[in-house]
Amino acid sequence: MARPVLAIVGRPNVGKSTIFNRIVGDRMAIVEDRPGVTRDRLYGVGEWLNTSFSVIDTGGIEIDGEDVILKSVRVQAELAIEEADVIVFMVDAKAGVTPSDEEVAQLLFRSKKPIVLAVNKVDNLARQDDIYEFYSLGFGDPVGISGSHGIGIGDLLEVVCNLFPDKTDDEYGDEVVKFALIGRPNVGKSSMTNAILGEERVIVSDVAGTTRDAIDTPFERDGQKFVIIDTAGMRKRGKVYENTEKYSVMRAMKAIERADVVLVVIDGQEGIIEQDKHIAGYAHEAGKAIVIVVNKWDIVEKDDKTMQHFTTTIRDHFLFLSYAPIVFVSAKTTQRLHKLLPVIVQVAENHALRVQTNLLNDVVSDAVAYNPPPTDKGKRLRINYVTQVAVKPPVFVLFVNEPELMHFSYERYLDNKIRAAFGFEGTPIRILSRRKTSDKE
Repeated sequence: MARPVLAIVGRPNVGKSTIFNRIVGDRMAIVEDRPGVTRDRLYGVGEWLNTSFSVIDTGGIEIDGEDVILKSVRVQAELAIEEADVIVFMVDAKAGVTPSDEEVAQLLFRSKKPIVLAVNKVDNLARQDDIYEFYSLGFGDPVGISGSHGIGIGDLLEVVCNLFPDKTDDEYGDEVVKFALIGRPNVGKSSMTNAILGEERVIVSDVAGTTRDAIDTPFERDGQKFVIIDTAGMRKRGKVYENTEKYSVMRAMKAIERADVVLVVIDGQEGIIEQDKHIAGYAHEAGKAIVIVVNKWDIVEKDDKTMQHFTTTIRDHFLFLSYAPIVFVSAKTTQRLHKLLPVIVQVAENHALRVQTNLLNDVVSDAVAYNPPPTDKGKRLRINYVTQVAVKPPVFVLFVNEPELMHFSYERYLDNKIRAAFGFEGTPIRILSRRKTSDKE
């Protein structure tokens, strides 16, 4: 189930990135006191009480031409309107209401989305009175906040979370495998989607997805039900959208959230570029099952070693996806396309696999006996018990004497041993160390 989405909108230099960092709890965006400086990652995950949600910082979108700032504000607002469940409209208490603020307000009025007006830079009680003039924007009670001092963030998130749509159960059920094709533009996502559906010719229906206008296409093969979550059918409103990488990332993130399996599509002719790794990284961090799909294999000049060399290159570039299977296909000629759905089914099953506790403990005990944990300042990690606490992705908790003694290299060793014993091809697994409370050491 996808998290609800919060977008932060406002003219340049009102403090959007600072608030974004406060909410996601990490300095993920570059913050500097001048307009248009946001250059870094703009998509994170926030949490307030028991609600987890995605956060979009729309700052830093550059547009060439006249009235750059005004156009940027317009694009940011339109992105937020299309992608978000709730929009935080940020303004600056020190600057007061500006023409750019009024421009954003006009766009947001037409969105029919819940809007929360946040007045930033209310750094002390003396500035509290400065929020009243913002009532003129017509969004009800403004929330006074200070990004630099962390004032009012909880109040803001409480209002936001109360406006998120109610959670609903997955409309398809656990037996349906939902997969999304992601990748940079022009790698062949649309062609591959059409080839998969055209080959099967058993489309049940085209229905609008319940989550923010994504288009879901259910179909069935050999008794297995699938849903393709389409990221290629986005509405394009001119070159601004076509050329905005951040917009495509937002679209991909929406699809990733809803999918069980993510197909990372790479152009076999052009090879791997940095953006491929960024996009794949989002899917990995989201804990989704992943298949790397090399498309356009029909037009690659090759010999008997080309596929092996390309596989090695992928493994070198995608070290964090060592678990992901690689499938070489051609959407245009349907070459090897028949191999794709069985791989998707297999990694979806691995993603949802639950291991018996006794078998899991046997594997970990054998691994520890064969290669004991190293000592650290005379102390040695002792693993008392292991249990699986979640699926999609599989999460394992190790109850140990001292969690801080778990070195990342030993955790990776245990990861490899668990994979060797139970498979888990195509899915990340998470290993968490917790102190055994009854341990007296």
